Amino acid sequence: MWWLLLPVTIVAGVLLSWPPPVWGTRIVFTVTDMALTHLAVHHETGDVYLGAVNRIYKLSANLTQIRAHTTGPVPDDPRCYPPPGVRLCAHRLSPADNVNKLLLIDYAGNRLVACGSVWQGVCQLLRLEDLAKLGEPHQRKEHYLSGGREPDAMVGVIVEQLREPSQFFVGTSIGGRSEYFPTLSSRRLTPDATSPEMFSLVYQDEFVSSQIKVPSDTLSLYPAFDIYYVSAFVSGGFVYFLTLQLDTAQTPLEPAGGPVGPGATGGERFFSSKIVRLCANDTEFYSYVEFPLGCSKDGVEYRLVQAAQLAKAGRQLAESLGIAEGQDVLYAAFSQGQKNRAAPPRESLLCLFTLDEVNQRIRERIQSCYRGEGRLSLPWLLNKELPCINTPMQINGNFCGLVLNQPLGGLQVIEGRPLLQEQTEGMASVAAYTYRGHSVVFIGTRAGNLKKVRVDNPDEAHLYESVPVMPGEPILRDMVLSPDQRYLYLLSQRQVVQLPVENCGQYLSCADCLGSRDPHCGWCVLHNRCCRESECPRAAEPHRFTATLTQCVQLLVEPSNISVTEPSIVLQLTVHNVPDLSSGVTCSFEGLGESEGQLQVDGGIHCLSPTLRDEPPGEYGDVRTVRIQLLSKETGMEFASTNFVFYDCSLLRTCLSCVSSHYPCHWCKYRHTCTHNVAKCFFLEGRVNTAEGCPELLPGGEILIPVGVLQPITLRAKNLPQPQSGQKNYECVLGIQGRQQRVPAVRFNSSSVQCQNTSYWYDGEELGELPLDFDVIWDGDFAIDKPPGFKALLYKCSAQRSSCGLCLKSDPRYECGWCVPERRCLLRPHCPASRQNWVPPGRRGARCTHPRITQVLPLTGPKEGGTRVTVWGENLGLHFYEVGVRVAGVRCSSLPAEYISAERLVCELEPSLLPDPPPGPVELCVGDCSADYRTQSDTPFTFVTPSFFGVDPERGPTSGGTKISLLGNHLDAGSNVTVAIRGAPCRLISRSAGEIVCLSPPSALGPGPANLSLRIDRANISTNGTVFFRYSPDPVVTAIEPAWSIANGSTSLTVSGTHLLTIQEPRVRAAYGGIETINSCQVLNDSIMLCKAPGIIPREQALPLGGAHPDEFGFLLDDVAATRTLNRSAFTYYPDPTFETFGPSGILEIKPGSHVVLKGRNLIPAVSGSTRLNYTVLIGGEPCTLTVSETQLLCDSPSQTGEQPVMILVGGLSFSPGTLHIYPEAALPLPALVGLGAGGSLLLGAIIGVLVAYKRKTRDADRTLKRLQLQMDNLESRVALECKEAFAELQTDINELTNNMDGVKIPFLDYRTYARRVLFPGVDDHPALQETSTPPSTEKGLRLFGQLLHTRPFLLTFIHTLEGQRGFSMRDRGAVASLTMVALQGRLDYATGVLKQLLADLIEKNLQNRAHPKLLLRRTESVAEKMLTNWFTFLLHRFLKECAGEPLFMLFCAIKQQMEKGPIDAITGEARYSLSEDKLIRQQIDYKTLTLLCTPPEPPGGPAVPVKVLNCDSVTQVKEKLLDAVYRGVPYSQRPRAEDMELEWCQGAGGRTILQDEDATSKIEGDWKRLNTLGHYQVADGSTVALVPRQASGYNIASSFTFTHSLSRYESLLRTSSSPESLRSRAPILTPDQDSGTRLWHLVKNHEHLGDPKEGERGSKMVSEIYLTRLLATKGTLQKFVDDLFETVFSTAHRASALPLPIKYMFDFLDEQAERRQIGDPDVRHTWKSNCLPLRFWVNVIKNPQFVFDIHKSSITDACLSVVAQTFMDSCSTSEHRLGKDSPSTKLLYAKDIPVYKGWVERYYRDITKMASISDQDMDAYLVEQSRQHAGEFNTLGALGELYSYVGRYRDEILTALERDAACRKHKLKPKLEQVTTLVSGTS
Repeated sequence: MWWLLLPVTIVAGVLLSWPPPVWGTRIVFTVTDMALTHLAVHHETGDVYLGAVNRIYKLSANLTQIRAHTTGPVPDDPRCYPPPGVRLCAHRLSPADNVNKLLLIDYAGNRLVACGSVWQGVCQLLRLEDLAKLGEPHQRKEHYLSGGREPDAMVGVIVEQLREPSQFFVGTSIGGRSEYFPTLSSRRLTPDATSPEMFSLVYQDEFVSSQIKVPSDTLSLYPAFDIYYVSAFVSGGFVYFLTLQLDTAQTPLEPAGGPVGPGATGGERFFSSKIVRLCANDTEFYSYVEFPLGCSKDGVEYRLVQAAQLAKAGRQLAESLGIAEGQDVLYAAFSQGQKNRAAPPRESLLCLFTLDEVNQRIRERIQSCYRGEGRLSLPWLLNKELPCINTPMQINGNFCGLVLNQPLGGLQVIEGRPLLQEQTEGMASVAAYTYRGHSVVFIGTRAGNLKKVRVDNPDEAHLYESVPVMPGEPILRDMVLSPDQRYLYLLSQRQVVQLPVENCGQYLSCADCLGSRDPHCGWCVLHNRCCRESECPRAAEPHRFTATLTQCVQLLVEPSNISVTEPSIVLQLTVHNVPDLSSGVTCSFEGLGESEGQLQVDGGIHCLSPTLRDEPPGEYGDVRTVRIQLLSKETGMEFASTNFVFYDCSLLRTCLSCVSSHYPCHWCKYRHTCTHNVAKCFFLEGRVNTAEGCPELLPGGEILIPVGVLQPITLRAKNLPQPQSGQKNYECVLGIQGRQQRVPAVRFNSSSVQCQNTSYWYDGEELGELPLDFDVIWDGDFAIDKPPGFKALLYKCSAQRSSCGLCLKSDPRYECGWCVPERRCLLRPHCPASRQNWVPPGRRGARCTHPRITQVLPLTGPKEGGTRVTVWGENLGLHFYEVGVRVAGVRCSSLPAEYISAERLVCELEPSLLPDPPPGPVELCVGDCSADYRTQSDTPFTFVTPSFFGVDPERGPTSGGTKISLLGNHLDAGSNVTVAIRGAPCRLISRSAGEIVCLSPPSALGPGPANLSLRIDRANISTNGTVFFRYSPDPVVTAIEPAWSIANGSTSLTVSGTHLLTIQEPRVRAAYGGIETINSCQVLNDSIMLCKAPGIIPREQALPLGGAHPDEFGFLLDDVAATRTLNRSAFTYYPDPTFETFGPSGILEIKPGSHVVLKGRNLIPAVSGSTRLNYTVLIGGEPCTLTVSETQLLCDSPSQTGEQPVMILVGGLSFSPGTLHIYPEAALPLPALVGLGAGGSLLLGAIIGVLVAYKRKTRDADRTLKRLQLQMDNLESRVALECKEAFAELQTDINELTNNMDGVKIPFLDYRTYARRVLFPGVDDHPALQETSTPPSTEKGLRLFGQLLHTRPFLLTFIHTLEGQRGFSMRDRGAVASLTMVALQGRLDYATGVLKQLLADLIEKNLQNRAHPKLLLRRTESVAEKMLTNWFTFLLHRFLKECAGEPLFMLFCAIKQQMEKGPIDAITGEARYSLSEDKLIRQQIDYKTLTLLCTPPEPPGGPAVPVKVLNCDSVTQVKEKLLDAVYRGVPYSQRPRAEDMELEWCQGAGGRTILQDEDATSKIEGDWKRLNTLGHYQVADGSTVALVPRQASGYNIASSFTFTHSLSRYESLLRTSSSPESLRSRAPILTPDQDSGTRLWHLVKNHEHLGDPKEGERGSKMVSEIYLTRLLATKGTLQKFVDDLFETVFSTAHRASALPLPIKYMFDFLDEQAERRQIGDPDVRHTWKSNCLPLRFWVNVIKNPQFVFDIHKSSITDACLSVVAQTFMDSCSTSEHRLGKDSPSTKLLYAKDIPVYKGWVERYYRDITKMASISDQDMDAYLVEQSRQHAGEFNTLGALGELYSYVGRYRDEILTALERDAACRKHKLKPKLEQVTTLVSGTS
């Protein structure tokens, strides 16, 4: 039976007998000091388990804490592998938080599996009852799951098996460390938590295991590749994983070395979601299949899976899908797109997959592959496309794969059905189950809300509720149902919340309850509540519980309303959909009492209504709605209700509102009242029942009233009542500016009323018209109804109409006209002689005289026309067509859309026909151009010819945003200007006569020159190709120094980059907590700019002492987007320093000469590097000299006296701790001196003088001592800090190196070259490696000789005979061994048998000579020993390439990197950083790191490469570093040599200088000539250099060749021996100049050949105790790489591959030989194995990595590798190393590590011994395969010829030996050899 146990999954649809909790609706458990990460719920007890940072919690089902288990912090460093608990780590350990990454309940073992982030991801096993730790396996490689810290990138399932240990399937991200961690594996969960087999792989042999690893080749191509696991589950015998991984098909390859700079991203990265399937019982993972997974809606793809949940299909969903109820379906939440895995878009989509469809797609894929169709299609795992193999067989649904056609990938995305879209909150977690046939899905969002979805049909998923759970706090992925599925547990970083799955009680009505469509909810009728059916008593009876909206209770009341003046009446109530009401009903009127309900035979109910006759009127308005409720006497609760209305007509004050009421109200016209009682409103009183009968003013448009005009106002109306006796007449009431004016009115009849003659007025000329409140009333206050929109206006003609044009354009209804004599706008009656002098408005042809122009813009324009001229003025016509304009004599066409009557005219100039038109005024005519209708401007308009002749700046970034200025003349002319760069518009900012400023657009064509185009109106301005704007490559930020600041910012930053000069106003930005801050920068040159760090505003919690990264950090460089947001970890903010005040009073009293101590906190941020905060302390405005320590500033004694304020300035902060009170010392008083003098006591005076002097001396001494102590403390801190910084710096460099190496393949040599270098070191043209022509007879003889070699008696006799000859040297023995192995390359099985026999003979001979057994195989004194080396060389080549080669290459690169970080003497080979005492510079060399921009020799015009060099490097050293950078990843043999290249320094304005080691500028002091360095040439940081091929001409200085030749001789001598002893004994070689006899030196003059050095010449040398610490520092920084290599070599499991067979086979052979000879001493066996493999093979490889890789090994690297090799040998020794102060430094350096390494070696040998033996048949098969793979690599005939030469030298001795040996005589070998001799000699 398969069981699924997940931290986020409970099997849905199964209700267990678990008592429901009785607590409230929401329960919260909160933590404050850590982050929660995972949640699991026990499916039987309901206990809740929480994973957190440094904690595991056990809670009860109601979230009460029961237990807490501490998991951290623990001392760790992520670089320690294996972890510190297994062996000592070279890295400094610090407390590390343990982030829980996986939390699983192992039900079979009654324990909790909690996997964390420390110690490379070990897991703890905790007892479920009390969280007691049962075990924490951490000793073996299988115990380390992954060292990453992401809490949500690992998932797992536990599969229980009958009578077998449970299997633990786990998928995890690996953080790029594929050599350490598999990404997917199946492991054992043994019953015993302490068993060493815990977490071991379920299956493992040499080639196959239960794991999937990310290949190193994938990581080389895509360094960011990883697989992030989202969910895992088991179904139908399969294990499924949902993953999110880099899409290698869409993500571009990163450049070699990876992205550069803190903000570089290496291009856009795309991710894909995958579903992975494995058979649960497939231990070899042959069934591995993966398919892309996704969803789409409305054409938008959603490809980033966020969460998923397996559930059962409910009845209704199953019917709509056409599947069986209870089948597995998968709900998954996706985010939009394929980018931003870490911060996915909020737009998300919930999708549905049926597992049947997924399995069907997988089965079809497998079937097509087994038909031979297509390829395996798993590029990330296979690294190449492998074809499917046609294998006819039946593939069913349970097929679990074969050794072929696996692993398999799908190409087509499995598309899910979209259910629910979420645009703003972002889905983060999913849970689901089935309730009463309904499928319910719960979704947690990143906004902290819970969404509930009902899925009965995939096309109609219904979001029925959204619940705020933790607003603003993201809900994490783990969301789990309780065992009874009544409650849901939700998790955030700070809280876990328990919510019921339903909240039916929130719905207060049946309609709301059932309208919500919550499947849990129904309406309990007589209890009047929304609840589950199980919570409703007697729910099974008819109509007591309903889940259908149409079955809600319906209540009808007749009548439904009464007047407040009515007495009580009987109401008839009709009720539908109710249960039996025989127990009785009560009618309740909201707040008005109750009455007994009378049940009727027909089911109706009679109730007596209350009355409101005694209630005060008007309290509730004209309508009071009360709720009539029916209460069941059975439950005492309401079961039905409806509204009942009491209305009050008397409160309706107008006729229209009265008769329009919904209730029976009537209007009494003469009483002006509204009533419901018809009897009270008699017909004679004018009863009105309809709107047509109401008195009302009729609509007649606006009432226009001119100011000051005495006139009546007549209004149309209807149904106006005639005032009766005693009633007042009509009045008009006008509200004007807050005052009321009442005017008597006359009613002519029922349809007309007139306000009598009256004039009206308002104050001021600001308003031309004033709206009025206008009412017609009668009988004092009875207002006549007004129609909607009734308006009255009071207006003045003269207000706001100061000119004729403004007057005549006024509304004609005002009847305002222009009075010519008065020159005012007046009504016609107010204008004298109006017939002649008054111009009426709207009259056809009316014009205003004397137009006037007040302003014209622009006043200049091009003669090509198109300029839009805007004219402002008075009386500029009433219509655009009557106005004519000419500008400087050129016609200008009016634009109707821009015309404002009488006030503004806009016209467009036509081209001028004159070549050089003169300036002129703007002339305007209205109608005709007579004098009264014509005007012109005072200012002339000038035609100009705009031009531009330059652009500033001339270049800008390709992304645009540069503020450029076009420089020229008349650039402000015209009305419309367009600037374009490459046709793209340049956004205009401003313009003036001399310049146009605009922002450059981005360049679609990339960098390069761009043409500028300028168009002003219709004039195209050109420069005839003389002015260009150049697009430069976008600036790139490569480094920020320092990469930190304090929270306040304003500290200085030096920013390195490229193309910085293209930016005009660079700024730096930071975002933190949603707040963005910006600060300024200043560009110094193209590669350096200085910035002031932006400050941040910390959140509620203070910044940690270790610093915090901003949310965003970057630079605003015009429109360059790439630099706007760099990698957020590129910059760190530390807490601001703070200072203590001078006590409560704020005053500190000191004496002159005393130091001032300013105490504070955070004065030195916890950062690496040499940069520190720059403090300034002002005492009385004067700065003082400072000494800074962690907690205080020491200020030198101030010179002032009196009260002086103290001010501390740092990074934009200022502190004032208080005031110094510096008081002078009191001198001896004058009376005392006089008294002493009068006493004549000269002795006393002398004593006092001595005491005073002593006191002063003591005080000075104390002061000096105090200062020295502080300085020493500070110095000690600085020394420690420098050591720490050096270490951190190297780690950073090496990390950068390893990151860069991810993009570069390790340059392994091919098999032939590798074997040649090991077998024939130093020989490139050996006959065994070259095809040679051989005479036929000789070839026949040699082939016959080869057959003899394949005869074991002959070969053994041949070798033994040669070894017995006195003239057979050590070199000959090695040559014979190598040639023999080459000759037998095709028969390695035979060669192995011969080797074993030779070794057995050697052991026997050793014992017969009574030599110590430990000396066996130590020295190469026999052919067998060299053959053993060659045997391992052949058979371990694959192991080197796949496993050991990488750490060896990393060690080589680390040594090279570390050595080149500091100075290296080009003459002596000594270096600042070294592992070898003999190669250590023993002087202090001042140097500085420079960054050069190197133009590579090819391809021409390629981008410059930034390269770090030292200013003390010689020219040759610089060239080598440049070549290393330019040809990074290129094998050494395929790139140019430094001596073949010239170094060219490119200086400004085209200047170029060839730099050489020696030239005419070289410095000569006496007989010493110093090599030229970059410092000698004064090459500056950021300079540009080029590598150009050396020209074979006189251009090169001859001495350069001399020096190169000398150096090459010196270098070759350095390479003759690689051991430290040989280096130590070597005398320095001087290279005198051939002409002058001078001696060359670089950094250190070598005086050893001159005897004792002269005084002062070695004054800068350090004593050994100091320089040896450099060895320690170098050793410490390289420790990780040494450890990695040693661990790889001394480990029996390598990347899922078992130990190479040859090692086990040979070690077993040696054990067999020891047993056969009864050698029981374990040290002897240990020594034999060490001499056999580590000494014979590994030491040779470690000392000579050039045997394996295509690299160049320098002398300093060789010396360091020799120290490592010596340590390797010492680790394999069984003898104790007694070390003392006189021991060699190479022994002392690794004294503490060697015991650890020895433990590794002993474990390694012990593990090999425990492994199963390898049969001879299996070994022979392996050897035959090895021979087949490398057949034809060597020239066997050439090797035989070389071997035969030894037959020629020792012919007689060999023939004699063959004659004596019985086996040789039996096979007649002597005659055969003589035959060979004859054939070969005959040809000769």
